[in-house]
Amino acid sequence: MATASPEMLAQASKAWPFQEAQKVLDRMGGRAPAKGYVLFETGYGPSGLPHIGTFGEVARTSMVRRALAELSGVPSRLFAFSDDMDGLRKVPDNVPNRDMVTQHLGKPLTAIPDPFGEHESYGHHMNARLRRFLDRFGFDYEFQSATACYRAGRFDATLLSALAHYDAIMAVMLPSLGPERQATYSPFLPLCPRTGRVLQVRIERRDVAAGTVSYRDEDGRLVEVPVTGGRCKLQWKADWAMRWVALDVDYEMSGKDLIDSVKLSSRIARILGAEPPAGFSYELFLDERGEKISKSRGNGLTIDEWLRYAAPESLSYFMYQAPRAAKRLCFDVIPRAVDEYFKRLADYRDESGAARLINPIWHIHAGNPPTVAVPISFGMLLNLASVCNAEAPDVLWGFISRYVPAAGPAANPKLDELVGYALAYYRDFVKPAKRYRAPNPQERKALGALAEVLAALPPGTGAEAIQNEVYEVGKRHGFANLRAWFGTLYEVLLGQTEGPRMGSFIALYGIAETVALIQSALAGA
Repeated sequence: MATASPEMLAQASKAWPFQEAQKVLDRMGGRAPAKGYVLFETGYGPSGLPHIGTFGEVARTSMVRRALAELSGVPSRLFAFSDDMDGLRKVPDNVPNRDMVTQHLGKPLTAIPDPFGEHESYGHHMNARLRRFLDRFGFDYEFQSATACYRAGRFDATLLSALAHYDAIMAVMLPSLGPERQATYSPFLPLCPRTGRVLQVRIERRDVAAGTVSYRDEDGRLVEVPVTGGRCKLQWKADWAMRWVALDVDYEMSGKDLIDSVKLSSRIARILGAEPPAGFSYELFLDERGEKISKSRGNGLTIDEWLRYAAPESLSYFMYQAPRAAKRLCFDVIPRAVDEYFKRLADYRDESGAARLINPIWHIHAGNPPTVAVPISFGMLLNLASVCNAEAPDVLWGFISRYVPAAGPAANPKLDELVGYALAYYRDFVKPAKRYRAPNPQERKALGALAEVLAALPPGTGAEAIQNEVYEVGKRHGFANLRAWFGTLYEVLLGQTEGPRMGSFIALYGIAETVALIQSALAGA
């Protein structure tokens, strides 16, 4: 990728991925890391199915990584790290065979049988899900498993350092805990040799020279275990810091709910002799009720659900937008994300230089976006499907080909893709919510007048001219607030509270068809 000019990059700094990439460069102090590359990391807790929030972290981190390449050309790598050695504390609501999984609570995720019956363990199943959807989007990443790293000894040196700095780590952590938790807290969690469970127990003895800790088993017996080789793991704040140090992580972002955890882990990383990575805190995704989405509750959209109704690039666009603002992540945000994506894609074709670097399209497509245009918006296709009660693509294409004579499924594959998504979205969300109402006397007169005006228009009248006529009819019939007039059109003709720009819609649907639609509504059909 060619490096942009200083002037272009100064402008590009307005885009948040470039601002984040500059933080990485500042952390480097003008020198390439001794390891020869910049390491980006994302974390995944595989206690539940991967959700869009997980995808968002990888997508956004990848955007920062691309911006860094544009700024400096320094090589980089991205680790997608799975905390699959955590003990399972609660069985998620959205997994099968919950009774079986309940019998293994407290064990590492990679030591619990797979409730789906497909992989070596619960953790392996969730990891496969993670890799599958990251691969589906073509992310350049390297998967890392906590279980594999612990057992292979990759963390041993840093674990021994944590043992040597045990008291200092405790001094950081204890003030953040309540009195009851303070009484038993230890940064080290032994894996019970007898049950295989991850134990949250008080550490009775520490032997730094031997690299071991000792705890009391349930029968009161003192048990000594090494902290290395996967026979102990760390509590997650200490574990996060240990991982930063052991892997020499340069950048990791996290949710706003982890701000205090980032501070504590950063202090522990410094105790272990390393500078914590750069990063920023993004706002959380909310469901339709304004509640935080959760893997265990399954109350957010899944990757597959979004992709049932829209293409991957629309999801990437949604992730790019305002990462520091809380956003509702539910089905009704999909149509807007689709249309905004295509609008910015059209803008990109007319831009150059710094303007392109600010455009989300550059960050979504790594500076190499597709040269595709769609002549009809996704929202318009939804409204067309709604009016036609369409169940098959050829119904919509019948109207589209008349509106854009040269268009067709073979010549416009992206538009054909949108047609398929629009039909699916209409079937699942628009059709069940349609609620028509009868017009009141004022509205009946206005609708009748609109039908007459439209019927008198010459063939080939354009969308803008039609829109002006719709405005004028509303004004002549006492709609001082034209929003109320358009609300009438939407509710009476379309059976919904919101709708399209009517001039464009009538031009697409057809003037004669719209007149017939109005007459049908006035007849009470």
